[in-house]
Formats: sequence, structure tokens, C-alpha cells
Amino acid sequence: MKNVVTLSIALFMASSLAACSSIDVSQDATMVRLTHNEPSIKECHFLGDVTGSQGDFFVGAFTSNENLETGARNDIKNKAKALGGNVVYLLTERAGQTGSVGGIDGNVSGGSQQTNVTLSGNVYYCPVS
Repeated sequence: MKNVVTLSIALFMASSLAACSSIDVSQDATMVRLTHNEPSIKECHFLGDVTGSQGDFFVGAFTSNENLETGARNDIKNKAKALGGNVVYLLTERAGQTGSVGGIDGNVSGGSQQTNVTLSGNVYYCPVS
């Protein structure tokens, strides 16, 4: 019984640490370009919309801001490549915050931290020059 509990704790800790790293970008998606400039409709073909994200209220609290942002970028690149695209025109970028307010003896204190990042955009295939 003691071995089962020890193994369960070890597996929980390992999965928690793995959750702190950013989502990996697939080899095929490394060349997908993210941009704030809408591609030319004459040259590029619109393929669809995608949303990429990393984090939530629990796991995001244990993930660095850098990994949240990198993971969201990698997630949207992977999804764009799955649609056949090579350019994502970013429409929205949101960073979610989770906060708390508490107090002891009438002293109010609180804080917040970034717990997720979400990117949305339009996917295009543009000729490579």
C-alpha cells in the first residue's frame, strides 16, 4: 500500500512538472510566420481561423510567463500548419489573470498572476519567395 501511495505522488509530481513546460512546435510548423499585418488577398489564400492557447487557472500558476506565451505561439502555429497554412494574421492576444483577495485582522491584501495566454488569428497560405 505504501508503494502505491509513493508511486501515485511521484506520478502526480512528474505530470505537474511536465505541465509547466511550453507546448512543443511540430517540425512542420516551425516556419509558420505570425504577423500583425494582414496578408494580400491577391497573393495569399485564406484557409480559416485558429486559436492557440497555453495554461489555465491551475497549471498556469506553475508555468512561467515565457512558457505560457511560447506555448500559445507554438499551439497556433501547429494548428495553422494542420490547415495547410504558413502565415497567421493575429487578431487577438489575451493574457488571463487569476487573483485572490484576503485579509487578516482587517488588513486587505491580494495579488494576481498570469495563468494563460490565448492567441486568435486568420490562417493563410502565401507563396514563398
